[in-house]
Amino acid sequence: PQEESLDILIEFLLQYDYQKVQNIPIDIIRKLALIFINENVFVYEKKFYRRVIGGAMGSAFTLTLANIFMWKWEKQLVHRLKVSNEIYGRCVDDIFFTSNDSLESIDQMLDEANNFHPNIKLVRQIGRSAPFLDVLIENRKGTLITSVYHKEAAEPYVVPFGSNHPDHVFRNTVDTAITRAVRYSTAVSEFEEEIRQMKLMFVYNG
Repeated sequence: PQEESLDILIEFLLQYDYQKVQNIPIDIIRKLALIFINENVFVYEKKFYRRVIGGAMGSAFTLTLANIFMWKWEKQLVHRLKVSNEIYGRCVDDIFFTSNDSLESIDQMLDEANNFHPNIKLVRQIGRSAPFLDVLIENRKGTLITSVYHKEAAEPYVVPFGSNHPDHVFRNTVDTAITRAVRYSTAVSEFEEEIRQMKLMFVYNG
């Protein structure tokens, strides 16, 4: 919904009292954004196509516009959770929130959220534990515990240490894995288990 996205962009700017951005009036910003969206073309099998829905993947502006679009969409949901003093987080199109409501109430809230806009549909995962990006979050007797999340289909594979790469690539691989384990592991037991899996992965990769 390109025109709708631009309307929401202007609504967002006005919401936060922006009449200009870096001395550019918001009506000019809308016109420039419209040019960017409307003149977005690509080539497939030697034919030119113009995009009429959505925006170009990988474009910084498309990502910004998508986040502003989601800002509009999530306002009602965030307000409801904020009133209940719950936790809410979103990264692009992945959402995590806590709730002490009944399962029926949560399902109803998500069903209502699915009706906010026809182009946005939620796939839900509800339980005492749930993955959010690469973090596993668990509710253990009212306390949130986090650890590193590994998808079931994920292979224990990194850049082989015997491959022809600069040394910093291997150092960064190890540093990143250790840093993630430290940051994500609430308890020592989770950290130790992640270190054990890391060692096996590194041995497997030579």
